Amino acid sequence: MKLYFSQGACSLHPHITLLELGLPFELVRVDTRAHKTHDGKDFYAVNPKGYVPALELDDGSILTEGAVIDQYLADRKPEANLVPRAGTMERYRLQEWLNFIASEIHKSFGILFTSVPDEVKQPVRERTGKRLDLCAKQLSAHPYLLGDSFGVADAYLYNVLRWTKFTGIDLARWPSVNEFYDRVEKRPTVQAALAAEKG
Repeated sequence: MKLYFSQGACSLHPHITLLELGLPFELVRVDTRAHKTHDGKDFYAVNPKGYVPALELDDGSILTEGAVIDQYLADRKPEANLVPRAGTMERYRLQEWLNFIASEIHKSFGILFTSVPDEVKQPVRERTGKRLDLCAKQLSAHPYLLGDSFGVADAYLYNVLRWTKFTGIDLARWPSVNEFYDRVEKRPTVQAALAAEKG
């Protein structure tokens, strides 16, 4: 398999998932501004959507959308317990969290990385804060989003929380979220993913 990634982007959480699972894969760096891979190939030829992550499977087909990639990978190695079993209520709870992170937290960061005036960004920060209130409530009762064990939703939430450092959102406002962030960042797989993406 090949994981197409860009440092600092939302391709980090599938990278973490791959490392947690111990599955063999190749990292392919993408310049998302130029839409080129590190060796100059047109990234649109890989993923017509033009963004990362994209996972190239062994048969050459491409799977996109990080939350879907995470579930696909984790289902290949169910004994790792990164996702609940398909068809269970716990799996739907996972999908609920993944969808919430994708649509309500992840997407809100887009405007915060632009050069629009701060008075435009501030309402977005406040709305994002309300979403983080919900995460904080969950994480004050459990170390991870689905309970006591790390899973793909935690990798995704950690990925987007990294962006708070650059967008004027102070995680100290949510102690349980801040503790979660520190807990996940200490995982060896997370450290390995961050180191590999720097290279």
